Amino acid sequence: MQVAPVTGLGDEINEIRLRTAEIVTKEIIPNENALRARQGRELFRSLQAKVKEAGLWAPHLPEEYGGMGIGFLKHAYMNEIMAWSPFSSSVFGCQAPNSGNQTILVKYGTPEQKKQWLEPLMEGKIRSAFAMTEPAVASSDATNIRSSIKRDGDHYVINGRKWWTSGAPDHRCKVMIFMGQTDPDNAEKHKRQSMVLVPMDTPGVTMMRSLSVFGYDDAPHGHGEVDFKDVRVPVSNILLGEGRGFEIAQGRLGPGRIHHCMRLVGLAERSLELMCKRAVSRVAFGKTVAQQTVTQERIAESRCMIEQSRLLTLKAAWMMDVAGNKSAKAEIAMIKVVAPNMACQVIDWALQVHGGGGVCQDFPIAQFYSIARTLRLADGPDEVHRNLIAKMEIGKFS
Repeated sequence: MQVAPVTGLGDEINEIRLRTAEIVTKEIIPNENALRARQGRELFRSLQAKVKEAGLWAPHLPEEYGGMGIGFLKHAYMNEIMAWSPFSSSVFGCQAPNSGNQTILVKYGTPEQKKQWLEPLMEGKIRSAFAMTEPAVASSDATNIRSSIKRDGDHYVINGRKWWTSGAPDHRCKVMIFMGQTDPDNAEKHKRQSMVLVPMDTPGVTMMRSLSVFGYDDAPHGHGEVDFKDVRVPVSNILLGEGRGFEIAQGRLGPGRIHHCMRLVGLAERSLELMCKRAVSRVAFGKTVAQQTVTQERIAESRCMIEQSRLLTLKAAWMMDVAGNKSAKAEIAMIKVVAPNMACQVIDWALQVHGGGGVCQDFPIAQFYSIARTLRLADGPDEVHRNLIAKMEIGKFS
């Protein structure tokens, strides 16, 4: 990775970029095989200690909660560099779903909830999970969610089946944020849902299975199918209040989409570098692959697509910093369409240049593709975001 100061960014952002790049290139990427094989928990801890020493731990959290306290724009630049390795987010203490769950607890948690769950989460002592998607319904429309949260005296009784519960299979996972219906008959469909904290060891919580992603276990946290049968938790475990689930979800998803999209830009950058290095080192039909015009066209198009995606994502991050999430609603929807599709195409071209090597474990490209393709579904599929963009455009003329 070649990272140089960018004129006009300012000293603080450039310093963050350079310090992040040093750890990613010198400490994380050389250890990817060991991290992929889940070898040595001590390795993770030593890498995390170096991140903390460099002052780069938990960029998404305010300083009062042990984070860096930086805005979306600075975090976006940092995320692009972290994305050169799929393991960076864990090392830097901002891996999903912990980062989103921490954001929820910072924004909406009570002092008691923060003490019990946020503090150990931000210290890296435990992991968490997010239980929203359900196998029985099309969860791209979250109003379809049917899991129930019913009050019974001083407790809520929870029933339902969740899948793609990010973080649940990890043995370090101690708590889940669960979304379900508390008021299924409410005339306002976006006030039917609530979110509640569910400790993993609560009776009635059953881990059914771990779900692979294109055959990968999506380490280090994974995704699980989890069953909830007559699970009882105290009423004090509710987040923000009954009927506030959608409100919380929007506060979580907007920032998450910025992080995902800049990570996709970083994945595409590394894939382009791998593509170029492979192309100049391989000879086919009397000349290097880099000399083939089809390869040159793909490399040029990759550079254009990456730059376009980066600028649009940075614009969205800047708007969120200066005017708030709602002002960047259209831009967030656009980057969620543009960035994953861009990354899928660039990674696919890099895979093609690598030939058979591109689909095996000797290179990280196949794993990169699995990440990029999944993000065309996660946090809302392309179609949902395109519909939103179109409605906002049409609304200007109606």
